[in-house]
Amino acid sequence: MRRLDILDGMRGYFLVFMMLNHLAFTGGYLLVKFNHSELGYVQDAQGFVFLSGLLVGMVYARRMLKEGYAAGARKVRKRALEIYRYAAGCIFAVVILGLILSKSSTYWEPWLWKLASHDPIYAIASLLLLYQPTYMDILPQYIIYMLVSPPLIWLCVTGRWGWVAATTVIVWVAAQLGLYIPLGAGMHHAMEWIYQGELFRSAFNVFGWQIVFMSGLILGALTATKQIDWSRMITPEKTAPAWAALALVLIFMVVRLGFTFGFLPEDMAQRFTSLDNRVEFSFVYLVNFMATGYLVAWVVMAGSASENRIVRAMSSALRRIFNLSFLRLIGRHSLQVYVWHVVVVYLLKSADYHYGPFSEWTKTAIALLAVGSLAIPALYRERTSLFGTFSVAGDARAK
Repeated sequence: MRRLDILDGMRGYFLVFMMLNHLAFTGGYLLVKFNHSELGYVQDAQGFVFLSGLLVGMVYARRMLKEGYAAGARKVRKRALEIYRYAAGCIFAVVILGLILSKSSTYWEPWLWKLASHDPIYAIASLLLLYQPTYMDILPQYIIYMLVSPPLIWLCVTGRWGWVAATTVIVWVAAQLGLYIPLGAGMHHAMEWIYQGELFRSAFNVFGWQIVFMSGLILGALTATKQIDWSRMITPEKTAPAWAALALVLIFMVVRLGFTFGFLPEDMAQRFTSLDNRVEFSFVYLVNFMATGYLVAWVVMAGSASENRIVRAMSSALRRIFNLSFLRLIGRHSLQVYVWHVVVVYLLKSADYHYGPFSEWTKTAIALLAVGSLAIPALYRERTSLFGTFSVAGDARAK
């Protein structure tokens, strides 16, 4: 399996679970409980953001090596503009659907908030990426990261990746300490001067979550420029880091299940909760993600040559999963598939309001059909015409 194939499969995997997690049925549904996020603090958005950063680093570092900084930077900005067009198109589609569907302001209000009232001011704020409706908030942070990426990629290409890593860590620490709050307050006051209303809304703190994207970008750039040799970094013989990662994963699993079933002591729960902030990508999420990411990477890359047959079986299973043609298909067109999934989730919320509540079997069937529908935009972009097969470039690496 080629490296990009398995990365596409991983992105497709996260897209599938995003769809399952984002579907909202009255009373919930059972299928969503069969989810890796129920066993820890690693969620689909984290893997999706990291893989995006990894591919950006790989693709544009290679471009800068061949064509220079200016050419690579232009390609990055072009990609950022493309992401913006899809983000704006997604908002436009939901707003238009809201005008067509009856009572949309009732069942979409928790997701759209003020935008559900069809106020044009909030529509403008959304197009300016300030007011981000639920499930549409991941694309604006991508755009920000892409716009600041060119000089960071160049630093990695020229061997100065340590400065990028240090800056990333410093910004993350600053976010955890709340040093961004004065900036946020200033933005709120400025927008209140323009319009008396809450025009800023986001589910992700870009200063906290940037550590996920930028760590992927650094590793991708180092991979493309051959400054890192993965065959020496991750080997079957180097099992100590893998065991340490497994221990951390199990600790977080016990804690998560402790919250789920209520067997954690109250003092311990209070201390842990203070470190648990998804919006700012706090300590709990960072450490759990690092441990899980390394463990999965080791099992996939080195596990097949392990002396332990259980590890070999796990490696084979993960490789088969990430090599599923469906996952690789939707992963190749992750931007378009993500936007499609948002529209489907909003439409199914409308269906649940008007025709629900559904039975458990019906919810499961709808969820599986929704997952299957993710192939529609991907297949459209790889459609066959009477004059032959052609693929529309849907990924940054084809740019």
